Amino acid sequence: MDIFTIRKKCNDDTIEITQHFLIRIHQRKIFYKEIKNVIMHGEIIEEYPNDFPYPSCLILGKTTDNRIIHVVVGMNDTKLYLITAYEPDPDKWDNKFKKRKDC
Repeated sequence: MDIFTIRKKCNDDTIEITQHFLIRIHQRKIFYKEIKNVIMHGEIIEEYPNDFPYPSCLILGKTTDNRIIHVVVGMNDTKLYLITAYEPDPDKWDNKFKKRKDC
């Protein structure tokens, strides 16, 4: 997966949103436009090529008000699937939120 291909699919015609995703972002007070901003300006920090049903990845980015957000997306040939989004826990991630800490 590469970020440029993901960004090309980051539009309302090709994004698929699940009920689970909507519930989670509502609980976490993350807005849809912030998710799109993270995808368009963030970077892939982990890849999951064997995820089912589609390969996925973890994207790190900032919201328009500078909140650090992780977004997990999956992708097939035609769609971008928004899986989840959250503010990373500083106890579990390094100070740049790019690498998981060893537990």
